Order: sequence, then structure tokens, then C-alpha cells
Amino acid sequence: MSRPTAVIAEDEPLLRRELRDQLAALWPELSIVAESADGLQAIRALDTHRPDVVFLDIQMPGMTGLDVARQASGRSHVIFVTAYDEYAVAAFERGAVDYVMKPFAAERLAIAVARVRERMTSIPANLDGLLEMLAERGPSPRRFLRWITVAQGRSVRLIPVNDVCYFQADNKYTLVVTATSQSLINKPIKELIDALDPETFLQVHRGTVVNVNAIAAVHRDLRGRMEVELKQRKESLPVSASFAHLFRQM
Repeated sequence: MSRPTAVIAEDEPLLRRELRDQLAALWPELSIVAESADGLQAIRALDTHRPDVVFLDIQMPGMTGLDVARQASGRSHVIFVTAYDEYAVAAFERGAVDYVMKPFAAERLAIAVARVRERMTSIPANLDGLLEMLAERGPSPRRFLRWITVAQGRSVRLIPVNDVCYFQADNKYTLVVTATSQSLINKPIKELIDALDPETFLQVHRGTVVNVNAIAAVHRDLRGRMEVELKQRKESLPVSASFAHLFRQM
């Protein structure tokens, strides 16, 4: 028998690598024939490789995972990769596809793999009903970043966004500072700002974004310059004149 094939569609490279590594351990005979970072790449991979299974991140640039699932319907077995419970529950209750929540849990991925292996001898499900149901829900409220992925060798460490005291630009990288750690990530702070909840994270300087829950006080130094004092860090963060208005009520 030929080896089963799969396509992984996930826009976050560290999570994509983690999924690939876990699948290699759980399903050694599975051949990952393509990896896609956006919906358009995933469509091309479907047409080129005609995989038995596709692991689809629901939120991707270009075309979403739901758009890709329409193309995969009846052609490939689908496992949704999602951070959002409403998609996972809807997909699971219909029984047409399985799902894996992010961050990945080996136990849940093992269940999804076992289920899709049982279905390998059957024709992939038609997903039209499921996708129509999800479409009828209308656009979901905007979703903000929930965790930061940090590479550590061949593993990935996940830092909950709520644990971050502040982010600070470091050339093309961004320093992620928690109460007890500092990590560099390969993402410009401008991209992070767009993904963070503005109700929780305030930009106080061109290169600094602070978690409002980490702020102990705001005061002025001897020269009259405004600074943010943190609850769990010794350093203070300067507030530029452009953002001083955020604290005028204090």
C-alpha cells in the first residue's frame, strides 16, 4: 500500500514545525508532501498533491482555512487547526471533520490522528453543510493574539500574552518581557501592535508597548518626562510626548 499523504496549512512557522514533528511521532508512515503558510498556497498544494489528509489552520492570510476547506470537501479528509472554540465545536458536532486546538496537546492530536486513520478507507466527507453553517454565523468578532511563540532549539515555548509586561523593539526583532524572563522573537513590533488588544496593550513609545495590567504607576522624572513604573519589573519605561495624552487623567 502507498503511504498516506498530508498537507499542513498553518501561517505560524514555529507552530507548523511543531505540528509536523508531533505528526512524525504519532503517525510515522504519514508523508507530509507540502506545507503552506497561507490559503492560496494551500489551494495550490491541494491541486498539486491531492493529499489524503489536510491539516487546516482556520485563520490564515489570503484565503482562510474555511475557504480552503471548500476546495478540500470530498477530496481530502480535513482536520481543522484552530484557537477558537466555536469552530472546533461546530466541526466536531457535525462529525465531518476533526480538530486540534492550539497550542497543540499531544493527547488531543493523537485522538484526531486515530479518527482520521479509521476514515482513510472511506470517501472524504462533503463539508458543504458544515461550511454553510459556519458562514451563516457571519464574521466573528476580531480576535487578538493570545500567546507568543518563542523558538528554543527544536521546541517551541508559548508565552501567554497576558503574562507579558511589555514589548520593546530591537531592530527587526521584538523583545518580549515578562515578570521573570526576556525573549527575542522574529517579528517587528509594528506587526505585533496590530495583533494586540488595544484595551490591554498601550503603545507608550515608538518602540514600546506595555500591558496596562503590569503598570504600577505613572510619574514624571526630575526633568518632567513621563515614565511608567511596572509592578513586577525594576526598570521604568519612558513615555514619549506623542503618547503622554493616554495618561493625562492620571
